[in-house]
Amino acid sequence: MDLDVMNMFAVALGTMAIPLLLFMASFLLWPSSLIKVYYWYWRRTLGLQVRYADCGGYRFCFSYRGRPGHRPSILMLHGFSAHKDTWLSLVKYLPKHLHILCVDMPGHEGTTRTNKEDYSIQGQVRRIRQFVECIRLNRKPFHLVGTSMGGNVAGVYAATYPADVCSITLICPAGIKYPCETKFDNHLQDLEESHYTLNIPLIPTTPEEMEDMLKLCSHVRFKVPQQVEPLCQLLN
Repeated sequence: MDLDVMNMFAVALGTMAIPLLLFMASFLLWPSSLIKVYYWYWRRTLGLQVRYADCGGYRFCFSYRGRPGHRPSILMLHGFSAHKDTWLSLVKYLPKHLHILCVDMPGHEGTTRTNKEDYSIQGQVRRIRQFVECIRLNRKPFHLVGTSMGGNVAGVYAATYPADVCSITLICPAGIKYPCETKFDNHLQDLEESHYTLNIPLIPTTPEEMEDMLKLCSHVRFKVPQQVEPLCQLLN
């Protein structure tokens, strides 16, 4: 009897050890894959589906929930270096009957990115307009939400195509000039005056550059984990 109990305990322990070892291996060797699985599960839980829109040789990746109805659709634009899943923590609080779209901004995540593209605010506005026309979102005015860089794009979009937008929400929009300049502002000014020959601090390619970026953008001190290194290498 005792032997049977020990055998059962060994089998149970082995069964638990296998997924645990797989998780640890994924965390150490393929952290990006683990993150993708995490976002996939979160989108599925919230009822979001991922689709692609091909517009004149340019591909947009976006997630959506619901269908257009009598209430305005909601288009969400994320910030620089982020992606459509940035909005998941907000989407979970929105009513499920609303038509919501979260698009990967030009040059980000699943949307086309090339060195030949115009990634200025005006250039991104033109691309978002292309996306809106492609999926016929502007058949009636929609609500536009943007954060950080996406907030800047949303504001310029509303000013350029006012007939498309019934209202906008800007969350910490980029481009607002504050009375006092920070070290970060001075660095961006130096970068602009150098005609972008300096390294761009917001696009790290090594763990060291990642640590410098975090120091530049936040007062909180972060220790960059070893698992970040494979992700940085993918950017090279």
